[in-house]
Amino acid sequence: VQLQASGGGLVQAGGSLRLSCAASGSIFSINGMGWYRQAPGKQRELVAAITRGGSINYADSVKGRFTISRDNAKNTVYLQMNSLKPEDTAVYYCNADVLDRDYTRFGTWGQGTQVTVSQ
Repeated sequence: VQLQASGGGLVQAGGSLRLSCAASGSIFSINGMGWYRQAPGKQRELVAAITRGGSINYADSVKGRFTISRDNAKNTVYLQMNSLKPEDTAVYYCNADVLDRDYTRFGTWGQGTQVTVSQ
């Protein structure tokens, strides 16, 4: 199973970006999906997470600015980021809680996509 993230880039403060992360491979189902980020010199932190049923959790720092969503049919999770701030600059990673077709459950990470917000 692989996660392929896309959508990062360079944007000015106040701008928007939309991240996508598609899972592929021998997937039976995916429970939780989420986005994490890691800035230079800092620990990786949760940005937002969404369950298969649609329950959502956001970090306080992004509430009201970021929106997570998913398309279960496409095994894809999205992160709409609005009103971006320089402190949002980080590498963003997607994560998925996967049940594969052998009924093995595991967590897996995407490769990361850079988001840079300039002043």
